[in-house]
Order: sequence, then structure tokens, then C-alpha cells
Amino acid sequence: MKVLIIGAAGMIGRKLAERIAADGALGGRAVDRLVMVDVVEPKAPEGKIADVATQAIDVSAPDATQPLIAERPDVVFHLAAIVSGEAEADFDKGYRINLDGTRDLFEAIRQEHLRSGYCPRVVFASSIAVFGTPFDTQVPEDFAPTPLTSYGTQKAIGELLLADYTRRGFLDGVGLRLPTICVRPGAPNKAASGFFSNILREPMSGKPAVLPVADTVRHYFASPRAAVGFFLHAATMDTGPIGPRRNLNMPGLSATVGDELEALRAVAGEKALALVKRVPDETIIRIVDGWAPDIEAKRARDLGFTVEDSFEEIVRAHIDDELGGSVQA
Repeated sequence: MKVLIIGAAGMIGRKLAERIAADGALGGRAVDRLVMVDVVEPKAPEGKIADVATQAIDVSAPDATQPLIAERPDVVFHLAAIVSGEAEADFDKGYRINLDGTRDLFEAIRQEHLRSGYCPRVVFASSIAVFGTPFDTQVPEDFAPTPLTSYGTQKAIGELLLADYTRRGFLDGVGLRLPTICVRPGAPNKAASGFFSNILREPMSGKPAVLPVADTVRHYFASPRAAVGFFLHAATMDTGPIGPRRNLNMPGLSATVGDELEALRAVAGEKALALVKRVPDETIIRIVDGWAPDIEAKRARDLGFTVEDSFEEIVRAHIDDELGGSVQA
């Protein structure tokens, strides 16, 4: 079995590759070759797969993904994108990478299908940013995608392409509308949602963090551990029950910033909590106000996708996976 991960240097892509390499299999089938690509060359994980290839490519370059698809991978994970804040700040770059890169990948698959009948499972990383206000308390399963950011618009168009290329039989697509992933390891990035992780990750490492919104802001979350589980399940599940609606709201935890801070206090103590400084940012406030506070995900749950039950569980997953089981604050 051949597996291709596009966007493999990113946090989820890296963790996904590590998990597949550690298992040496996907859905009970041995993985013989794992190809990892990103705009910077990913690091090959250790594990049970002898043939692991890494490469630096720009997915927005013309025909960049064609050689990758010529190898006819059985599963393609498409995670490559620039994040929400950057896509909003740089209109051209956002559309070039998040939309043109996606379309070019799907076209490379279609052309290979026309030559050989090739039809891979494609798992597309979408986002709850495809939804825009006005919202009720919970965004229902059949809520129309009406994004209020360029990033959300790019993801929504990608979803439509995925569904249409699947309908035409060129690929077998599953789109995952990901919650905000928290706690993200590593350094802060340009995502507008980055502060949700920063206010937990930095204090647990003894560093200060800035909170740009009110404690009452409610949002929808899942851990990196849960996100990897989403992708693995989407790659191996029976897609027959999905029907033509190929893009699924992933299950998540609806919680406020105050809930996050209470989980931080419960796990890391008052000293860590004191490192969070409130500095309102009107740009971030405006963007976050357009995001969904809670999402109905019955279809995904019925199809076997799972997530954490509490924010404290999310925080403890970060401590176990990234901090060696203890906080530094």
C-alpha cells in the first residue's frame, strides 16, 4: 500500500506520518511506501516502513503534484494550506495555495484516472471556517457554508471540488471540517485561532501568553491526538454510507476561553494561570466573532469518529504527548 501526505511538515501532517510509520499499516493493510511532501522538506519518521520518501515542493506551482500522483498512491492526505490569518492578510497567496494547489492536485488525479482508471481515497483537510454568522447556539448539520474569511471561502470551494470529483468517479473523497486544534505544539503561528493554544501551551512551559479576546468567547475544539484519529478513520472507513455529502463536520468540544483557563488552573496551577495577559485585539475579535461556537456532528459520530469529552482531557493529552508527562510552570 502506498500513502501520500501533502503538507507533511505541518503539525497534523507530522503526527499523522509518525503514527502511520509506527503502525506500519493503515486499516489493517501494510504500508510499503510513505511519501511526505511540503513546502519545506519534512523529516522522515522512524518506524516500521522501510520505504519513506521526503521532498520539498510548492503545491501551487504548475503540475507540482503530477509526479507524486504518477506513483498512484492508494491514499492521499491533503493537508497543505496556509492558515487563516495569513490567508486573510495575503489574498493572492491564500488563493494560490489553498485553492489553486487543491484544484491542481485533483486535476492530477483526474488525469491519471483517465489514463489508467486510478481512483484513490483522498482525505481533504477542511475547516469549520466554511461556516459564517449568523449562528444559533449550535450550527446544525445541514447549515449552509457561508464563510466570512478568505480562508473559509477557499476551503468551501475545495469541498465542492472534492464532492464533484468524487461524484464523477475520479477519486473517493472525504472532507473533514476540522475544529480548532488545541493544544498545538511548537511555536505560535499566524493562524487567527492560534491564541487558543498559546494561552495553554506557553504557560505550561513557564512562558507568558497573550489573550486577545474575552473569557466568554465560545469555540469548538479537538486535540491533535483526536485530529490524527480523524484522518486515519477517514482513510480506511467504508464511504458507502456517506452518500453525496462528502464533507463531514468533525466531532468536537464546545468550550469557552474561561473553560480553557479553568483547565489550565486545574492541571498546572495558579502560577501558570498568572502568565496569561489580557490584551484585546480588535482584528482577532472580529475574525473569531464570525466562527461557530458549536457544531452538530451526528453524521461523523455515527460513522465512527470520536473526540475528547472535556478540556482537561485535551490539556492532559498535550502534557503526555509533548511535555513528557509534566508541566514546567
